[in-house]
Amino acid sequence: MPSSANSPSRPGTRDPKGTFVSLNAAKGIFRASTAPKVPFSCFSWLVNSGLWAAVISLVLLIAVLGFAMIRPRGLPEALVAVPAAGIVLALGLVTPPDAGRQALAILPTLGFLAAILLLSYLAGVDGVFDWLGGRLARACHGKPRRLLVLTFAAAAGTTAILSLDATVVLLTPVVFATAIGLRLRAKPHVYACTHLANSASTLLPVSNLTNLLAFSASGLTFAGFTALMALPWLVTIGIELVVFLRFFATDLVGVSDREPETDTPAPVFALVVLGLTLVGFGTGPLLGLAPVWVATAAALVLAVRGLVRRKIKPWTVVVEASPLLCLFVLGLAVVVEAVSQHLLGGALRAILPTSAGLGELLLAALIAAVLANLVNNLPATLILLSVLGPHPDTGVLLAVLLGVNIGPNATYLGSLATLLWRRVLAGKGVTPTVREFFKLGAWTVPLCLAGSVVALWLGLALA
Repeated sequence: MPSSANSPSRPGTRDPKGTFVSLNAAKGIFRASTAPKVPFSCFSWLVNSGLWAAVISLVLLIAVLGFAMIRPRGLPEALVAVPAAGIVLALGLVTPPDAGRQALAILPTLGFLAAILLLSYLAGVDGVFDWLGGRLARACHGKPRRLLVLTFAAAAGTTAILSLDATVVLLTPVVFATAIGLRLRAKPHVYACTHLANSASTLLPVSNLTNLLAFSASGLTFAGFTALMALPWLVTIGIELVVFLRFFATDLVGVSDREPETDTPAPVFALVVLGLTLVGFGTGPLLGLAPVWVATAAALVLAVRGLVRRKIKPWTVVVEASPLLCLFVLGLAVVVEAVSQHLLGGALRAILPTSAGLGELLLAALIAAVLANLVNNLPATLILLSVLGPHPDTGVLLAVLLGVNIGPNATYLGSLATLLWRRVLAGKGVTPTVREFFKLGAWTVPLCLAGSVVALWLGLALA
């Protein structure tokens, strides 16, 4: 009998036992035997689906923000942010060219941040905030409601010109001391500092780091940005004041019979420098001068004055410019870029509006406010700017800024400034209650968001 090997009609092969196997089956056996053995597991599913990138990016962001909020033993925020950015690059979650572009895009913003923080500190060294506290004490005539109104004016002005950090770190202790010195309840006034540090930071591009990050993408001049945000700013402050007067009604009763201490002499030199700085912010762009150079020049003038008068030391100038904070922002930007690319970017692109109708502006502000309270307003701004792209609709971009600046008053996690405010008060032996903070935010945030967005919509319509 002829063997099967001689059969011309059945191409194939034999396995080691001599069993005939078809050619197609043999190819399948070969592929199975040479393929890498990857056992099915949760990890392999994450790798194959790409979900691992989203998970790792989110974990790194949580680690960076958690460390920044807690700051164990006062360690700098950059201690975790910079290594986290290195992990992102090492794992390929963000390519080095993308990270480089992100860093270059925000370097001018970080330069301005360093300059304005130094300027705020030097203004405090020259006695600007002590003088302001004395003026508040005399002008209120012992009436707590009047002190609250004056505190609103001081906090809104300080936030707008010197940024929210100056309001939280430098003005809050002065307001607290002023209220205690007059034997008035300090709670309404110190709460005004933290609320206006956030909600009153919408007026100028220099009022908040979030504004600085968005300013270059807005396509607006310094004056144009300010003109569009002026009405929302005023409406927000008005709503906050009305709510505060109602919410803290029982804390704003009575009249103090305590005479304020002798007025601190006006720090004329520092006040003139600050006034010229504000003028420079408005007129500098007409001369091709970026705000960072105006702030740097003002800080340099006050720094030289402080060094000559031996009020500060050279090392103090470096420390108060907060280089480690700038490194933190750089590292955070890289981590946030990974989160945007692998987790939130697609979803946000699907729901963020691209036109500036009233409904669209309200939606943009709401999304920004919610995101700010989930991941903090600085990462939220970076993510939303990445999603909006290099040339976003101006109205939508400004509505997003209203959301990330006003929204953080809803929770402690919404803004690093709020956490810093708690730390400042803790140093005075005062601990605000979470319940009261949330309750106040539940009143002010929805009303301020709605009012400010309507005001923005009207401003855009009239522009």
